[in-house]
Amino acid sequence: MKFNPAENIQDLQYFGEFGGVNPSISDSSTYTFLSAKTMFDTFEGNADGCYLYSRHSSPSNLYLGEALAALEGTETANVAASGMGAITQVLLQLCKGGDHIVSSRTIYGGTYAFLKNFTPKLNIETTFVDITKLDIVEAAITKNTKVLYCESVSNPLLEVADIKALADLAKKYNLQLVVDNTFSPLLISPAKLGAHVVIHSLTKFINGSSDTLGGVVCGTQEFINNLRNVNDGASMLLGSTMDSLRAASILKNLRTLHIRMTQHSKNAQFLAEKFEADGLKTVYPGLVSHPSHEIFKSMMNTDYGFGGLLTIDVGSLEKANELMELMQLKKIGYLAVSLGFYKTLFSAPGSSTSSEIPKEEQIAMGLSEGLIRFSIGLDNDIERTYNSMKNCMIEVGVLKK
Repeated sequence: MKFNPAENIQDLQYFGEFGGVNPSISDSSTYTFLSAKTMFDTFEGNADGCYLYSRHSSPSNLYLGEALAALEGTETANVAASGMGAITQVLLQLCKGGDHIVSSRTIYGGTYAFLKNFTPKLNIETTFVDITKLDIVEAAITKNTKVLYCESVSNPLLEVADIKALADLAKKYNLQLVVDNTFSPLLISPAKLGAHVVIHSLTKFINGSSDTLGGVVCGTQEFINNLRNVNDGASMLLGSTMDSLRAASILKNLRTLHIRMTQHSKNAQFLAEKFEADGLKTVYPGLVSHPSHEIFKSMMNTDYGFGGLLTIDVGSLEKANELMELMQLKKIGYLAVSLGFYKTLFSAPGSSTSSEIPKEEQIAMGLSEGLIRFSIGLDNDIERTYNSMKNCMIEVGVLKK
C-alpha cells in the first residue's frame, strides 16, 4: 500500500485524562514510583511505560514523538528543544573522536558551523561536498567515515538530494545516512527511501506559526533508546529537552500540516512560474528548469506539491535589501529569517542564515549576494500577491515596466 503520511497522522487518536479531545499536558518535571525496584528498573531501561524525569521523556513529548514517527514512517521519534538540538545529538551519538562525516556543502548555516567549527574540537572531521554529484560524494568517503549527512532540499540553494542513491552508497560503505527533511515535510519521506535517521526543525513548517522552537529525530527504536540512555545518550546528557507545553502546541498544529503544505506549494509554484516568465533567475524544485526536478518527482508524495521555498537572484545585496524593505513596507511579508510561517518571509541568506559559511565558499557553491530566499505564505489570492511583488520589483529596478 502506498505510504501516505497525512493519513498516518489523521489516524492517530488520543484522549485526554478527562475525555478531552486533546491529550492531557504533563506539567511535571519528575514522576513518582510505587516501588523502589521500579525506579531502579527504569534507570536500567527495563521498565516500559514508566516516566522518570522529563529530560528523559514525558507523556506530552512521547505523544508528539509518536505522531512525528507516523509522519516519517519510522519506528519512533525523539523530540528536542530546537532543530539544532536534534541535529547535534544525532551526530554526537553516531560519531566519536577520530571519526569522519561526509556532508552536503549546502546546508543550514548553523549545521555548517557545528560541523566546521565545533566538532573538530572533538576530533571529528567533516568533508563538505556537492551532494548532487555522487562520484564526488563517494570519493570523499574514507575508512573513518561514519555518517553521510544531507538535507532533502538544501538551505538555501534548494538543491535536491537523491536519497535513494545516497542510501545505496551508505549501504555499500556501512554508513548511517542522516537526512534533514525540514524543507519538505509530507513532500518527501526519506526513511522510505533508505535514510536511517530523519531530522526536522519543528520550528518551521511542522509548527507553522513561528511561535516556538522544536526539533525531532525520527529513527529506529534502538537508536532512539540509545539517544535517551541515562549513561551515554546524547539526548539525555546534552539536555536539549522540549517543554511539555510546547510539545502539546506543536502536536495540535501538526494536524493541519497537509492543508498548509498544499497551499504553501501551490502559491510557491504560481510565483516561481511567474518570476521565471518575467526573466528573473528563479530556483524552485517544481520548475522543469530545476536541475533536479525529475529526481524530486521520483521521490515525492504527489499530493502536496514541491514545497514553499523559492529563490530569485536580483544581482546585488544592495538591490536585494532595497526590494525586501519595500516588500515589507507594502505588507507583502516580513524581512525575517526562518520559514514555514503563514505569511511570506524573505531574507538574503548570504548575509543571514548562511553567514557562517565563508564568502569564498559561498561563491564556490553558487550562493550570490543578490540571492533572496522566499518562504511563501498561505495567501488566499496569490495573484494579488504576485502583482504587489512585481510592482515592488519595478519600483526598485529589478524588473522593467
